[in-house]
Amino acid sequence: MSEQTGFSSAVIVAGGSGTRMGRPKQMLPLGAKPVLVRTVEAFLNTPEIKEIVVVTPPENRAELEKHFPHIIFADPGKTRLLSVKNGFLKTSAAAQLVAVHDGARPLVEPVHISACLQAAQKYGAAVLAVPVKDTVKVCKDGFVQNTLDRSVLWAAQTPQCYRRPILAEALEKFGQEEGATDESQLVEKLGIKVRVVPSSYKNNKITTPEDLVFAEALLENSVIYRTGFGFDLHRLEPGRKLFIGGAEIPHTKGFLGHSDGDLVLHALCDAILGALCAGEIGILFPPTDESIKGISSVKIAKKVLEIVRSHHAQIEHIDATIITQEPKIKPHYDAVRKSLAEVFEIPLENVSFKSKSHEHVGEIGRGEAAMCHAVATLKIQK
Repeated sequence: MSEQTGFSSAVIVAGGSGTRMGRPKQMLPLGAKPVLVRTVEAFLNTPEIKEIVVVTPPENRAELEKHFPHIIFADPGKTRLLSVKNGFLKTSAAAQLVAVHDGARPLVEPVHISACLQAAQKYGAAVLAVPVKDTVKVCKDGFVQNTLDRSVLWAAQTPQCYRRPILAEALEKFGQEEGATDESQLVEKLGIKVRVVPSSYKNNKITTPEDLVFAEALLENSVIYRTGFGFDLHRLEPGRKLFIGGAEIPHTKGFLGHSDGDLVLHALCDAILGALCAGEIGILFPPTDESIKGISSVKIAKKVLEIVRSHHAQIEHIDATIITQEPKIKPHYDAVRKSLAEVFEIPLENVSFKSKSHEHVGEIGRGEAAMCHAVATLKIQK
């Protein structure tokens, strides 16, 4: 940047109820991350931004704190402008510039945030915007009244950036107006010209389900798919409980192991870690650690899920095949598939599970052991 903007704060407004999306749109998953997490990351990657205030209800904060432990929160108001005021009050008085942004615009680019801040430093107020592509008609009672000149029309986006005293005055004088849809309207009433900064059409606001599909499509260029393979083998021991895929199966024997011996979960966990190039469960839960003796394999799987999320990935599909002579597994297919879907928090239709006998060959064929092969496919954000 050619000009230094100094200390800048961001107010990210994410207080909507998401009635059109069925749940809060800012917390919907977008490429393995919640929409709002992507939005915050864009500002964290903007060098000028030294402070971020997120205006969002308490129920959304726990998820954000997992990613951003030092974030500042503010409560939403009854209107967007009241939410902006609440967020603005939480910003540092040392901030020379304040950027106000919609939490539902996750694909804003740091370079455009910086450009908008630079323009605000020079002119006092600036907004990101894109030229209107469609012909715009003014209508009344279902009929066209006139057609606007598209060449002078721009669609305003966010962030909208201001010198701190200008935004403070605008919110103080006009912050109660219910008809205003953005802060620049209030600044215009102060007689201050707002600079337009060209942006990208990617910086679209997610308001409808179709918007989310559009955003997912834009992200596909930054997504890779990887497949991992897992394997496990355990002896069958009389008197132990038998766990397969997190489900308890009635039988006189169970798998012998340092944990509960659930070889299906073990194989799938290793397949998932393999897709991430993140080692294997024996490293995370070493068999020499007596403190975890008898641990539920579901707990092991949940730890693996945490690793998946830390890699900005999501499980797309899992497929496991258990090879065992006893007990008969086919009657339990549905129970195991349902359990696997719950453990790995994926849709049932993305879970495959099947069994094969060992034709009475070897230790497995004699009912003394069993083994499992597993494959997992993950979608990973670059």
